[in-house]
Amino acid sequence: MSTEKKVVRKAQGAGKWFPGGAGELTGMIDHFLTETYITEVTDPIVAAISPHAGYIYSGPVAGYTYRALKDNAELHGPPETVVVLGFSHRGDSRGVALMDGTSFSTPVGESPLDAGAADLLIAADSRITRDIRPHVGEHSLENQVPFIQTVFPRSSLVMALIGQRDSEFLGDLAATLTTLSGQKKILVLASSDMLHDPSYEKVRKRDQATLKKVVAMDDTGVMHDWDYSQQVFCGIGPVVTAMKYARAQGCQKATLLRYRNSGDDHPASRGQWVVGYGAVVFTRQKKA
Repeated sequence: MSTEKKVVRKAQGAGKWFPGGAGELTGMIDHFLTETYITEVTDPIVAAISPHAGYIYSGPVAGYTYRALKDNAELHGPPETVVVLGFSHRGDSRGVALMDGTSFSTPVGESPLDAGAADLLIAADSRITRDIRPHVGEHSLENQVPFIQTVFPRSSLVMALIGQRDSEFLGDLAATLTTLSGQKKILVLASSDMLHDPSYEKVRKRDQATLKKVVAMDDTGVMHDWDYSQQVFCGIGPVVTAMKYARAQGCQKATLLRYRNSGDDHPASRGQWVVGYGAVVFTRQKKA
């Protein structure tokens, strides 16, 4: 009998970023999944982008990502493991910090953390480590988990904070994830909001230009447009990694499911602080 101690990591943002009660949270997510109007995505989805703000702001857009994933799984089956890519808003991580522990718990339920997948990633690249410290107080990963638990209740998780943004490193990470995909069926999920700025028009126009490059699989262009003063994606590392991974899986064009910003649904934010949200999926096209 194993003597290894079970370590359950709990969502710290429950009651802050999303409801802390199971009934209210599941009801909210079910509403987001139901209130979507998307064309069926028939090719297998290998990666996706979902926003991570408070659910009252970004939840309706995230619902488009997860509805597409849910419907796609009915055609192709769910992933064994969802690799969730986020970043530390405090900027206190380097390389890739994987959440350690046995499982992750939210009001929706408890999902196992895939130790075997984590071991493979760590063995492949010394810059990938288990380190819980950057995860403390960070919401970019855990805000995705209640949605994941709802649409993929039997999938395990790898929760990874990316602390570097150089293209070569992100390419190496994508290659390592490609190796992992040869061992098990995975989904790579990039957690990111888009431009943050007081100007509603600036956010809308800049986000539209950014999403055109995402749809065209131009990760070089997306990376070129990013800097600290103008973060076209706050989670540029997760997004570019997902795009590079998707290309390696045979994706030639992404599908934009939904775009909104906080100024669309909360007009009072215009002129104060407007944040963009995009829902995107990357599919492996069928060979002719």
